[in-house]
Amino acid sequence: MGDYSKQISDSSFEADVANTSGLVLVDFWAEWCGPCRALGPVLEDVAKEMGGKVTIAKMNVDTNPETPTKFGVRSIPTLVLFKDGKQIETKVGSIPKQALIAWLTEKAA
Repeated sequence: MGDYSKQISDSSFEADVANTSGLVLVDFWAEWCGPCRALGPVLEDVAKEMGGKVTIAKMNVDTNPETPTKFGVRSIPTLVLFKDGKQIETKVGSIPKQALIAWLTEKAA
């Protein structure tokens, strides 16, 4: 796990995402997923650059099956964006850094 992103779990989801104000991007991923591993450093860079505007949270779907099921995660990586605890948008698959920053900047406005 990186220095800027936050590891979350089924048990911490309420406190870390649902009851949090502002933007929280949850990355649903797994160790064995190549695109997930490629996206990891991108998310870490974004977390570092946009730390005051968005929280980047990572949830391993293998060790936390409840929350991904609740949000209909069927393939990974899946990025689910929450604003003030409410799900506002979902993107499936890897996304380039600049596109990710543009998406988050738009939603933070």
